[in-house]
Amino acid sequence: MRKRTVAVMGLLTLILGFLLGSVFPQSRLPWGVEEPDGTRASAVFLPEPPPSPGESSSSADTEQSEEKPALNPKENFPLLNAACAVVRLIQQRNYAGLSAYVHPDRGLTLTPYSTVNPVDDLTFTAAQVAAFGQDGNRYTWGLVPGTGELIQMTPEEFFSAHLAVSDYTQASRIGVDQVNISGNALENVAEAYPGCRFVDFTCPGSGAANQGQDWSALKLVFLPEQDHWLLVGLVHSQWTV
Repeated sequence: MRKRTVAVMGLLTLILGFLLGSVFPQSRLPWGVEEPDGTRASAVFLPEPPPSPGESSSSADTEQSEEKPALNPKENFPLLNAACAVVRLIQQRNYAGLSAYVHPDRGLTLTPYSTVNPVDDLTFTAAQVAAFGQDGNRYTWGLVPGTGELIQMTPEEFFSAHLAVSDYTQASRIGVDQVNISGNALENVAEAYPGCRFVDFTCPGSGAANQGQDWSALKLVFLPEQDHWLLVGLVHSQWTV
């Protein structure tokens, strides 16, 4: 009887350990996340970016990749992992690291203000993104809402003025496939990127002093590719007149 009791207790301990191992890491993740169903989850940074196109690997790596389960596009945690990693790379202006996440065929489309325009928004290849830090060309990114003024900037200037206008690694609101805050501009990210998913990092306004109009958001749009989420769009949003 004593041996049977010990065996039962050991089995219960293993089950309890498994459950704790599955749940406890999520409780230590840094950011609260709002999902479409209203529940809250969390996200961490990916330790490594997706492999570059054509990157060579050893036979051992090949065997390991063949055993890796395929990406489930409906799961949120791998998506959040990729999004948090990209946000950190943007904050660090690590363009080489960012380029590793860019979709090799579709490239990366950059939208300065909320409404995605597939015709006029600029799209860059991964190689072009990697060279943004040294790119002195002044591109026309679009128009300033309300004034119609041309947005003519280098990539580095564009990142500073739009994509990294706030520190989104400290965003207090993160939405999965939902827009956290919207102004008077059309929010069409879901319609503009069919078959993709997006994560919205939002820094709310500072309060009554600015009538809540100093909020900003960055939406990261991803497309599932084999066992990775690859970046296809960055959409900046803020209050516009």
